Amino acid sequence: MAQGNYSDYIVYVDESGDHGLKNIDPQYPIFSLAFCIFKKADYTRDIAPALNDMKFRYWGHCDVVLHEHDIRKSMSGDWSILNDAATRSEFMTDISGLIQTTPFEVIASVIKKQDLIRYPTPRNPYELAMLFCMERLNNWLVPNGQSGKQIQIQFEARGKAEDAELELEFRRICDNAAGTVPSKTDFSNIDYRIGFLDKKSNSTGLQIADLVARPIGLHVLRPEQENQAFEIIKEKFITYGDGNYEGRGLKKFP
Repeated sequence: MAQGNYSDYIVYVDESGDHGLKNIDPQYPIFSLAFCIFKKADYTRDIAPALNDMKFRYWGHCDVVLHEHDIRKSMSGDWSILNDAATRSEFMTDISGLIQTTPFEVIASVIKKQDLIRYPTPRNPYELAMLFCMERLNNWLVPNGQSGKQIQIQFEARGKAEDAELELEFRRICDNAAGTVPSKTDFSNIDYRIGFLDKKSNSTGLQIADLVARPIGLHVLRPEQENQAFEIIKEKFITYGDGNYEGRGLKKFP
């Protein structure tokens, strides 16, 4: 079978917060969506092995699935090892080092829901965030030689109905017919494909995206608060070479 004209990159996506506009949580009134872009050669040669090596050192196997929520709570099961202060400190240092040294790019969008609902017809925060990220992804992929290639974007599954709605909007965006807001980006130059992975999937890319989404959201929500994770992540944002990630690698709306 002939090989397809596949992209040199793969994208993993995860979110932080819920996309609902009713009963907004006053403690976390935002929706954060993170696109993590990995070069496949780096992913297979360095990134996945590095994460598995770290898991072997802490658990003796590599089947633990990292979730930011579990790391914060760390009460029982596999995560009970982090109830020991020394082990937790060492683990947090190692996971921070892994993110810092892992080669990948980040595009993120954070929707401020309390501001969004002031619009006469507020749009779905997930669909808005996805469009903003897709625009920036397309504008990054084209100058990086990916025109005409097929690229897979892997989302974390949320439920049959939610995934179907998201896929419909995803295909509208790719067909230059976004149902959310008009876009000036031409998405027809790249063959975008969508996939959904279970939250329990032991996917290296999805686990890294999970670790990235919340610190970005917290930075937008409370920019003056110390956020060591974000200080590492911000170096991953696309910047178009001038070091400025605001509005480029990171889109805040409204």
